[in-house]
Amino acid sequence: MNDIRRSILWVVFGLSMILLWDRWQIHNGNQATFFPSSASTRATDAQPAPVRAADGTLPAATGLAATGAATLPGEAPTGAPAAVAQRHEVSTDVFRLVFNSEGGSLVGAELLRHAEATRTSKDQTERPFTLLTQDGGRIYVAQSGLIGGNFPTHKTPMRLVEGPLSLADGQDELKIRFESDEVGGVVLAKTYTLRRGRYDITVEHEVINNGEQTINPQLYVQLVRDGGKVANETPFYSTFTGPAVFTQAQKYQKVDFSDIEKNKASFERNASDGYVAMVQHYFASAWVLGEGVLRENFVRRVDNNVFAAGAIAPLPALAPGERQVNSALLFVGPQEEKVLEAITPGLELVKDYGWLTILAKPLYWLLEKIHSFVGNWGWSIVLLVVLIKAAFYWLNASAYRSMAKMKKINPRIMEMRERLKSNPQAMQQEMMKMYREEKVNPLGGCFPILIQIPVFIALYWVLLSSVEMRNAPWVGWITDLSSPDPWYILPLVMAVTTVIQTALNPLPPDPLQAKLMWFMPLAFSVMFFFFPAGLVLYWITNNILTI
Repeated sequence: MNDIRRSILWVVFGLSMILLWDRWQIHNGNQATFFPSSASTRATDAQPAPVRAADGTLPAATGLAATGAATLPGEAPTGAPAAVAQRHEVSTDVFRLVFNSEGGSLVGAELLRHAEATRTSKDQTERPFTLLTQDGGRIYVAQSGLIGGNFPTHKTPMRLVEGPLSLADGQDELKIRFESDEVGGVVLAKTYTLRRGRYDITVEHEVINNGEQTINPQLYVQLVRDGGKVANETPFYSTFTGPAVFTQAQKYQKVDFSDIEKNKASFERNASDGYVAMVQHYFASAWVLGEGVLRENFVRRVDNNVFAAGAIAPLPALAPGERQVNSALLFVGPQEEKVLEAITPGLELVKDYGWLTILAKPLYWLLEKIHSFVGNWGWSIVLLVVLIKAAFYWLNASAYRSMAKMKKINPRIMEMRERLKSNPQAMQQEMMKMYREEKVNPLGGCFPILIQIPVFIALYWVLLSSVEMRNAPWVGWITDLSSPDPWYILPLVMAVTTVIQTALNPLPPDPLQAKLMWFMPLAFSVMFFFFPAGLVLYWITNNILTI
């Protein structure tokens, strides 16, 4: 048992030192030695995604060459003056949105119920959290348009139809409509329907054929984002930022920006269900086309450090004088699990628990139920750990009895190892005989603990991924469970409880390894000075109950 425990601790210790060194390198402006990340330079003049038409051409003004393209869809008619893009601000109880008259695109979104800065940061202003933006060297926008001919695209000037731009008191729904001029005899109108308390927006694309020929347009929707990480990530852990594709066949597929750069992106391209999304810590956006609508998903590089994720769906043929309306859903908001589940199947997976989702989801469900009674996320964490430890009580009791027996016979083992150190075979036989006589299982204290490790790792990811922890207070000085303790009190308590727990465990016979057993809790605790307070609270509660 001691050999197995020592091996596990050596691995933990080595990994901790690697992570510490990498974070120190990054802190000093150097590239990480062991886990270097791709460059995250902000795009200062990002261009929209190049969506190809059926004939291989690209919308105008993408900034990319369209080799062999005779005509680029989306160009202004010959001789027409260049339109000046206008920005239109729209507000609801949860949103402050900015639409651009160029394509009627959504180019800004502030989430009014979520603050830009956490409560422990130096920026104490209460500005709303900005998710979509096209300012300050950043780009993160939602676009849509038509391809397959000379049709309106996300570069086509559109006019805002007159109407209210804010959700009035007592009003549950607000419609924002943009209409394009004729492009090749085709008019595209976009109607955004915003609802009270909702982060999902219904987007209706109305195609009107005023021309003299039947047309076969294709609708494309896309999210365009720079490859920069969110600015307030905490050291020692990294969450996924980038595109994701979900289909019922292949489920949730994350695509790294680096794989897109290398043209190695792997995801299901043809589907009739699911969504495409852009994901970052706590927040996400997604385009959801109708169930059963055939579409081609795409993820591609647009410009230097700018990427797009979207889908192209063929529309029914439209005869002269006909019109048709095609509805899609655009989600822009926080990763609130219950809200995401209600929008479309699989959307809750943007809240990424990794390979332990099967354990993490019921743990989050239990945590949310506890919170509905106590009303405080900090105490909910404490009570959840208590329930988990109670569920594993008999397993833990068996492990600790075995460890107590090992601690009792440890002096005899150390004496025997010293006496027979020149005869390893005799030492092994003598040790096995001692285990039989004392009825000690050397693995008895190890296996029960190993069985519980996946549960506690899953709980770790629940606390790390839940937006509910962001700016959630616990007691006194802990005003944000998603940020490190500003006074470092919890990490110090964590270090003390870890040392006490180590003292109660049997130490290895080897003096050097015994010293390492005392040093490791202190080294491991260093990381917790930078961990969110909610995670440290979880470990402290577990340590105290273990003691």
